[in-house]
Amino acid sequence: MSGSSAPQRDVASVASALADALPALYRALDRRVARDFPHPKPPEGHLNLLRHVAEHEGATVREAAEALLMKPNNVSALVSQLTEQGLLERGQDSVDKRVVRLRLTPVARRRVAEAHALQVGHLTGALRAMTDGELDALGSALGALVSLTHGLRSAAH
Repeated sequence: MSGSSAPQRDVASVASALADALPALYRALDRRVARDFPHPKPPEGHLNLLRHVAEHEGATVREAAEALLMKPNNVSALVSQLTEQGLLERGQDSVDKRVVRLRLTPVARRRVAEAHALQVGHLTGALRAMTDGELDALGSALGALVSLTHGLRSAAH
């Protein structure tokens, strides 16, 4: 056995465990939020777009599509739906009137904040039930998870 085969098996094992654990974590959190959200919970694509616009006020459809790794025409369709629901507003760019800038409505801003607060609350409760060692391990892994996300996003472009 060569010196590089053991680490490669370790990498494959970690990749497999992450591929199983991350979707399960997401689904469990999503179900808890959906159960406690006091409004009809928007589909995840809608919520992702709303979150992006909340963090990048004035983003264009193209910018949102690139950030969300979606096709611009799909984001445009989501923008139309969210505009009809009174959650997004389209506004003209102050310099180039052909460019449309996206903004959350006050209702959407409150709902995104409510969903985020529920996520943080549920995660906080689950984290408090963990051992100190588990919590330390998760805290140590956060930087690596962010790097992993950036690597996957870069590869997707």
